Amino acid sequence: MDFTQLTQFIAGLAEAPWISPVNLFLRILLPVLSIWLMVRCGRSLLRGRIELENWGRLTLPNGDSGTFHHWENIVGRSRRSDVVLQSPTVSRSHAAFLRDDKGNWMVRNIAKNELSVNGKELFCQESAPIQDGDVISMGGVEVTFTAITHQEELEQAQRRKKAGRAISPFGSLVILTLIQVELALMLGFAYPEAVGSILFSFLGLTVLMWGVYLFCRMLRRTAFEVETLAFYLTTLCMTVTANKNPGDLFKQLMCIVMGLMLFFSLSLVLRNLTLAKKMRWPMAAFAVALLAFNLLFGSRLFGAKNWVKIGPLSFQPSELVKLCFILGGATTLDRMFSRRNLVFTLLFSAFCVGCLGLMSDFGTALIFFATFLAIAFLRSGDLPSVAFMGSAAAFGGYIIVHFKPYIARRFSIFLHAWSDTSNLGYQQTRTMSAIAGGGLLGNGLGDGWLKNIAAANTDLVLGVVSDELGFIVALCALSVIVILAVFAIKSAATARSTFYVIASCSTAMLFVVQTMLNVFGSVDLLPLTGVTFPFLSMGGSSIICCWGLLAYIKAADTRQNAALAVRLPSKRKAKKAAQAAKTAAAPQEQEEPTKVRRSVSQPIPSAKPTASADAMQDYFDPSVFDTPDEDEDTDFHIDLGDDTPIESDADNWQDYFLWEEDDDK
Repeated sequence: MDFTQLTQFIAGLAEAPWISPVNLFLRILLPVLSIWLMVRCGRSLLRGRIELENWGRLTLPNGDSGTFHHWENIVGRSRRSDVVLQSPTVSRSHAAFLRDDKGNWMVRNIAKNELSVNGKELFCQESAPIQDGDVISMGGVEVTFTAITHQEELEQAQRRKKAGRAISPFGSLVILTLIQVELALMLGFAYPEAVGSILFSFLGLTVLMWGVYLFCRMLRRTAFEVETLAFYLTTLCMTVTANKNPGDLFKQLMCIVMGLMLFFSLSLVLRNLTLAKKMRWPMAAFAVALLAFNLLFGSRLFGAKNWVKIGPLSFQPSELVKLCFILGGATTLDRMFSRRNLVFTLLFSAFCVGCLGLMSDFGTALIFFATFLAIAFLRSGDLPSVAFMGSAAAFGGYIIVHFKPYIARRFSIFLHAWSDTSNLGYQQTRTMSAIAGGGLLGNGLGDGWLKNIAAANTDLVLGVVSDELGFIVALCALSVIVILAVFAIKSAATARSTFYVIASCSTAMLFVVQTMLNVFGSVDLLPLTGVTFPFLSMGGSSIICCWGLLAYIKAADTRQNAALAVRLPSKRKAKKAAQAAKTAAAPQEQEEPTKVRRSVSQPIPSAKPTASADAMQDYFDPSVFDTPDEDEDTDFHIDLGDDTPIESDADNWQDYFLWEEDDDK
């Protein structure tokens, strides 16, 4: 049977009398499968606790200890410190203990009070490398530092739960495959003349999805919930594309492939924090150049000059700048509370937002500004300053609305769309009508009418989904963004580095704000700003950017065998370390006790907040209240070692293609 005969055969099936009940069955089955998929992925990502990792500890001479659960840790008297030392001679934030991705530790004095390493004094903002057994004195309180060994790291990894154990990602992918087959059949019945493009594109998407899953399993990664949710929205995006113009399916599929390549590339870059930090300058320069080029040579569409056309290709530079913006913000602010880096980030953010404002792309400008506020707050924790910047931005927005008639008209119709249904409220009123008309199950693919409205498949895409696939499927699409955002916040508590926390949570903020502007703007709950729905809206630039941003959320996932950005512990290295430790232990048996006594025999300062100075809560008490400290330097920063040479990856690439059991061989 050739292609023409296949088309005629499907066209004949579409006119058969029994096709109507089949379509009804598929329309009922689609929301059932979608809800089932959301429940599986949501339970796997959100239920239960993610175990804290232990990377080192500080030990007092009396044996009490405090544990480092992250790679950047603040030690001081403040209850917000990672390790609390309850002593009046210790500053609220006294020292920062930092670990790089190679396992090397350093300590930085971030206060004006005394800090020394093995008797060598460190002045404010000075740092020094530390190793096992080093004695650090902070305000006269001496502690001994101990880092986790390779053997302990392996044992810790074996104790932690592995992703995909409770709810298998294989079953979720089977459900998603059924959804893809179902949508392909419904589209084929609705558009028999384009059945070849539809079947080929959806088959390609399914093969691509399973190929990515198998590739991750080859790399010993068993978590696939985040990617499954993204593929669900991507499947709906392909459906919206086919419903509007089946001829664009192949181009959209190629953009998905490019997005996945970007996803894996960024995941590998994020494995090496030193490399990621070194990339901030070129990426910031690339973002500045791209926005400047767009400002000078861009094309205007729907009132915004946010498109660049080069021959037959056209793209939105602002979508690619989002990747650079988050990476630059997360790495540039890696020195905590550093005014120099904060000023740079402010200037970089102001330039990006200013360029977008000059392009009249105020929706994207608002997304960038909200993302910047998230980055600034996550790094500084200074809520009043963030509130001040938000108030200043609101005042600036008022000035823009006052002097920009194009924007002012959009605000004038806000919450009054039904008063001008044929002009300013045209898109909003049609979207609300389509959502109401689609009901819970939708009118069926090909039977909707909202897709014929201008920008329906980008700015009003949730209305298109509700119109043809039903309100339940639209709610499932919204739940994907909610699940990803909640998972990013949950992962922040256990993420290894603050870089991963900032990148993940700011990406979640970007997705949430962008979705709110898209959805609420289309139903007149917010002014219509013309931004896309992540993963769902039709467009190559948007889908590529969204898959790239997903790498930031994935990198914060510290579940065992979950993220590609998190290296797996090597059993071979652990065995070598254990053998070396046994060999080195014999000749040092006589020296070790002397070293221990010398490390812990220093007297504890007599100034103590309670009578029981030897109790653990006297030094490691998370409930201690903050008190003012006049000699404290609150303007400090953390340096993760920008000058550290970039070494080869700690994991051997051959080890990626070995299952964990094979490491013992």
